[in-house]
Order: sequence, then structure tokens, then C-alpha cells
Amino acid sequence: MNISDVLITLPVTDPVWIFLIVLVIILFAPLLLNRLRIPHIIGMILAGILIGEHGLNILERDSSFELFGQVGLYYIMFLAGLEMDMEDFRKNRVKGLVFGILTFVIPMALGIWSSMAILGYGAVTAVLLSSMYASHTLIAYPIVSRYGLSRQRSVTISIGGTAVTVTLALVVLALISGMYNGSANAAYWIKMALKVTLIGLIIIFVFPKIGRVFFRKYDDAVMQFVFVLALVFLGGGLISMAGMEGILGAFLVGLVLNPLIPKVSPLMTRLEFVGNALFIPYFLIGVGMIIDIRSFAAGGTALKVAVVMTVVATVSKWLAAYLTQKIYRMSHNERTMIFGLSNAQAAATLAAVLVGHEIIMEGGERLLNDDVLNGTIVMILFTCIISTIETERACRKFTMEDSSASDMPEKTAETEKILIPVANPDTIDNLVNLALMIKDRKRKDGIVALNVVDDSKDVRGDEAGRRNVEKAAMIASAANVKAEMVSRYDISISSGIVHTIKELAVTDVVIGLHRKSSILDSFFGSLTGNLLKGTFREVIVARLEMPVNTMKGLVVVVPPRAEYETGFARWVTHLCRMAVQLGCRIRFIATDATISGLRQAADKADIGTLAEMVPSEGTSFADMLAAVQVRKDQMLVVVSARERGISYEPAFERLPAMLNKGFSETSLMIIYPEQVDSKDIVSFSDPRTNM
Repeated sequence: MNISDVLITLPVTDPVWIFLIVLVIILFAPLLLNRLRIPHIIGMILAGILIGEHGLNILERDSSFELFGQVGLYYIMFLAGLEMDMEDFRKNRVKGLVFGILTFVIPMALGIWSSMAILGYGAVTAVLLSSMYASHTLIAYPIVSRYGLSRQRSVTISIGGTAVTVTLALVVLALISGMYNGSANAAYWIKMALKVTLIGLIIIFVFPKIGRVFFRKYDDAVMQFVFVLALVFLGGGLISMAGMEGILGAFLVGLVLNPLIPKVSPLMTRLEFVGNALFIPYFLIGVGMIIDIRSFAAGGTALKVAVVMTVVATVSKWLAAYLTQKIYRMSHNERTMIFGLSNAQAAATLAAVLVGHEIIMEGGERLLNDDVLNGTIVMILFTCIISTIETERACRKFTMEDSSASDMPEKTAETEKILIPVANPDTIDNLVNLALMIKDRKRKDGIVALNVVDDSKDVRGDEAGRRNVEKAAMIASAANVKAEMVSRYDISISSGIVHTIKELAVTDVVIGLHRKSSILDSFFGSLTGNLLKGTFREVIVARLEMPVNTMKGLVVVVPPRAEYETGFARWVTHLCRMAVQLGCRIRFIATDATISGLRQAADKADIGTLAEMVPSEGTSFADMLAAVQVRKDQMLVVVSARERGISYEPAFERLPAMLNKGFSETSLMIIYPEQVDSKDIVSFSDPRTNM
């Protein structure tokens, strides 16, 4: 085949040229649309209209668009569940349920009335047509993800409402299709309900267990990515076998894998990248190829049906968003976001119209005729455009509000810089992932990977250290975070770390727990001791027995008077960020006086209901630690203190023995909070100051 054959013979059928044309559209459409201020999603749909059989007929909607389109649709629903803030979802689950019911009932009511009164359809046709209005597709969700607003309350409510209304709409579709299925009887419905329930329970309870086991045993990036995709399509396929649309299974898999894939992690970045770069654009182009704008221009009954369907679908979704806003006293922009995300019709709508179009009634007529089919395509086009524009507008307003509201806090956040000394290649992954979890996720920098070489060693012996630094930077880069690579020579490792802290204004240090080389070796080793003496910054010493993303809880032992330390709020914020990223509960064990300060610091960190305050049985640190019980899949966090610190106790000298005795195989994190410069430290035992 030569180039002339490709240009003359339309539509193009060669797989290589088909894929090239799609990639060119994905590449250049955003560049062109940025100049025209048109959202990218609309551009993909318009490009599909242009190249499809109803446009220039360059490409036909073949099996590749069916395959990649289905993958893209599943991907949208999967990412919606995966990126959802589960704590925010728990807090707003009632709001999401209310919105889901409103966005189902209102379109159903308006749809049935308009279909029977204006279009003159029968009752069954009107109900099925109305269920198409009730369902919607989160086609504009990639815009929210691009702006980093997936944790907004309005987004969470929209996603929760989507799960409710799509489920109800698909139930209506199953009921109506079952009416024309000869085998549909009471036993049929009971069997389908049992299958859906059983498969749902398998996804909810079995998939997370399989995921934890897999992530603990395999850390290869490709294997983890393929494993997650396999679970997504397994969940979708199982739900489809039960008689429901597979998009519900994909969404459910996203929800159950949410705690295992932190928002700031290399795996999350890879999942988002592949979906937004290939699968989702493929789906959007495929949607555009279905649309026949000539049916709208033809006039007559098709025009009337298209106008009624588009107006009813849009107005009903706006009313649902408006009532939700008024009921919960939300802002106008939150209403815009809810309306924008819930207005687009695509996935379940297409499924319903295609099923209804294939059903032949007793009189030989189709349940949904050609006018409804064409009207549906036009409705998809206009609702997708409206949804994209409104969502883009809401995202820009939220971004501007967040920027203006966080001007002062942002100045403080800019100083956050986490140092990771890398020496052992086996612990680099865990230490970097831990640092990514405790850092401010809004910032795309703030990580420093350090390699220190003893000055007495040969320069050529530094190759292993340089490779470790590069590996740490690559892991951070995979999570879309830029890591600063530093390699230096000094008289000792601890001296090099201390000097780097001062030179780069480092605020926190994350190091691995020293592995004893002999029976005479200390628990922490000389490095940690020298580091604590050389800096007053926060130091986190970690021993991770399993990947941090597979942990199911944090148990934090806080000594008395810890709330008076300078770095109290900082370490509480770090642990709260970690709990939010993992979607797990964090249990603080402290005295009543300290719990009051913990509550205030946790509230400022916006952790919601994930934090649990447990009053300690004893008043000393030793008694508190002795009474702690930690499961194997939890991490024990011990808040210690430097000598002469306000919260320092003599029991800290026996900390290694206590940890070895009761927690020898437990994942540990020992935090030494930031303190004022050692020259200015005031303690109860020595309350003197230099004035």
C-alpha cells in the first residue's frame, strides 16, 4: 500500500493509519482548541464528528473504536472511584444520596410527562426514554482531575449521585428489557438480584484482599499497572454477566482500590496518564463518530424529538442541581459544578437507546424508533458540550478562589522541604513513598534525595550512591514530583546530612531505621544519634515491613506534654496527610490534656472522621507503650523527643528495648518533632534560658 491509496480510498482501513490519525487528533486538537478557548473534551467529540461516517468519512467506527471506547468508558468510571476522597465521601454520602435520588426522580417525572404529552409516546416508551434522561456519564471528570479538584465537596456529591442514578436507570432498563424477554419471570428477577448482590460482595470484600497481597509481594511498576487494569475489567465483566452495565463494576473497583493507591504515588500517576493520554480520548472520538448532525438539520419529527430530549435532559439536571444547592445551602459555583458533571449523556444513555431500538413490540414497531435514536445522538452532542463548558467554568472559579484564599498559607508551605538520605537501595522505594504521603500534595517539589560519601573514600567509589539518588528521583518523578538530587563529600555521613539541612533549608528528614550489624551494635546506630544532636528539625525514622500503601491503620503513641513542642502541629499534619492518602483510620493514644491539642491540630489538617482519640490508661510514656496493641497490617508511630525537650522522659532511653520486646516485626515510625534551637530549649528539668 502506498500513500496515494490511503488518500484516495476512504474510509481508511489500515490499522497503522487509523491509529496514526487518532494520535494526531489527540496531539493537535488541544493545541488548536487552547487558542479558541474550547475545552479539550468538546474538541475530541467534534473531531469524531468530522472524521466519522457522518462527516468526511475518513474513518469508520470499527472494532478498534469499540474496544478502546469501552476501555475509555470503564476508565472514566474507574478513575472517578479511585480519585474520590473517601473521607469526604463518607461525610457527604447523605448529600450524594439525596442528589442521586433528585437527579433520577426529576428527569423521570419530566421525561414521562414530555414523552406522553408532547411527543405522544406510550407509557413503556416514555419510561425507558425518561431513564435515559436520568442517567448521566462523568464525561467532564477529566477536567476536574486536570485541575486537581477531585476532593471538592461538589465533585464528591456528583460522583455519589452518579452511582445512585445510573444504578436506578440501569434497573429500569433491565426491567423493561425483561418485559420483552420470554424467560423473564419472578425467578428471573430473583436470580438477577442474587447474582448482582453476590458479585458486588465479591468486589467489595475479596478484591481489596487480593490487592493487598499482590502489592506486598510485587513492586514491579508494569505488573502493578496490569494487575489493576485486570481487576477493573474483571469487575466490569462480572457485573455485566449479572445483567447490569459493566461501568458500575469499574466504578466499584475504583472505590475498593482507593485506599491501596495513594493520590500522590507513581502508580496513580501512571493510571491517570495512560487513561487521559489514550483510552479516554479514544472513547470521546468514538462518541463523536456516532453523532449525525444531519438528522438535526433535516427538520420534521426528528428535529422535534431532538429538541424535546435535549431541553428536558438539560433542564431536569439543572433542577436537580439547583434543589441540592438550596437544600444544603451550597454556593452558586458548587451548583455549577454539580450541574456540569451530571448533565452529559453518553454511556448508559447509549446502552438504553440501543436496547430499546432493538426491541420489537407486538405491532411490529420498535420500542424506541429511529427518531428517538437520532434525537439521542443530538442530545449526547449538546449535553456533552454544555457539561464540558460548565465544568470548565466551575473549575476555573474554584481554582481562583483557592489561590486567593491560600496566599498566606502558601508562603508557609513553600518552605517545606523533605530530605531523604539514600544509602540502602532496598529501602529507597518505601522511604520516597512515605515522603510523598506526608508532603503537601499541592506542591510538585519539596523532595531532596541526598547521597553523602565519606571524604576519606576514593572518588570512584561513589557510583552506587549516585545510582541510589537517581533511583529516588525517578520514583518521585513517576508521582509527578520533582526531586532535587544532591551528592556531597563530608567528614562523616551525619555531618553531610546536617550541613545539607542548613544549606538547603530542609524542614524534615526521613531516614530508614538502622539494621544492627552485630549484637553490640545499637538499635538506632550512630547516625541517628549524631543527626538528632546536629539538627533541631523534625526527624522521622522508619522501618517498613510492608509497602506503606497496603497498611490499614496508624496507631500513634503520644507522650505527655507533646503539645508544647515547637513541631507539634507539623508532625500531626504529616500523619493526617498520610491517613488521608491511605484512606485509613489513625488512632492517637495520649493523655486527656494532650488529646485536646491533638483534636485542634487534626481539625486544622482537615482529616474529618478518620482520627480517633483514645485516652491512655497510664500517665507515663512507658505505661502507654506497654498497653498498645498493633495488628500486623498497621503501623506503630511513636512520638519521641530529644533530650532536654519539654516532653522528654527518661523512658525514652529504654525505647529500643521496649520496641524490640513487643514490636520486633511491626512497621515502625519514630518521630522526633522539630524543636527550637538546642541553645534555647527549655525543659521542666532545666528551666533556664539564655536571655
